[in-house]
Amino acid sequence: MKLRKWQSTIHEIIFEADTRWGKIFDISLIVIILLSVITVMLDSVKSISAEHGKLLHTIEWFFTIIFTIEYILRLISVGRPIRYALSFFGIIDLLAFLPTYFSLLFPGSQYFLVLRILRLLRIFRILKLVQFLKEARMLMRALWSSGRKIAVFLFAVLLLVTIFGSLMYVIEGAENGFINIPTSIYWAIVTLTTVGYGDISPQTGLGQVIASLIMILGYSIIAVPTGIVSVEMAQAYKMSVSTQACPQCSQEGHDVDAKFCKDCGARL
Repeated sequence: MKLRKWQSTIHEIIFEADTRWGKIFDISLIVIILLSVITVMLDSVKSISAEHGKLLHTIEWFFTIIFTIEYILRLISVGRPIRYALSFFGIIDLLAFLPTYFSLLFPGSQYFLVLRILRLLRIFRILKLVQFLKEARMLMRALWSSGRKIAVFLFAVLLLVTIFGSLMYVIEGAENGFINIPTSIYWAIVTLTTVGYGDISPQTGLGQVIASLIMILGYSIIAVPTGIVSVEMAQAYKMSVSTQACPQCSQEGHDVDAKFCKDCGARL
């Protein structure tokens, strides 16, 4: 579907950072996002809310109306609005104002508006930091590729803490704080991850020996997921990406020499 001239103009201003008006719009949006998040944070402080609650409430609705209008403009300026609405940034943009409307039915839900801070991810595109876009893309690809390996690793860790927790329950018993197996598994997780809250600790000699082994094992285990992701990152290198957004589906992250969208095939 070919966009009309007025839709193309709106798309260029809202989605593109290459033009003067597009950059002005995006920088203004970043400022508004920061101010709205600060407003929500101030409203959560009881002393400030008690004195300036009505003013903060009015300001919050002002920002909500702005984000609502902006979201509608984003939908009507792309050829495939459903595609944009279901995209990562589309969902984030929706969450930027939806909690305020929910607060009319569910008081307190407006504090979820701090999710607006996620919209600052657009700053990479706005400031033309292409090298950071490239690195972010590589990191996401590496995390996705290493997902199965990390899942297997976490399953192995789960087996270890279950075995160690059950063992410590038998050795230490309820008199030393290991009142049941779930509590003992909790202790094993805290110990294996080297967090060590200290709310439960082994008292017997054998229990302390096992705890020492778990601590040493924890240091070696921590390095495993880091190594997995590092290997995948080394294999995830791709060409540089541009900041151009597709006029149909609003997909970003295209190669600098791309002529068509890698997602929907529309001409860029």
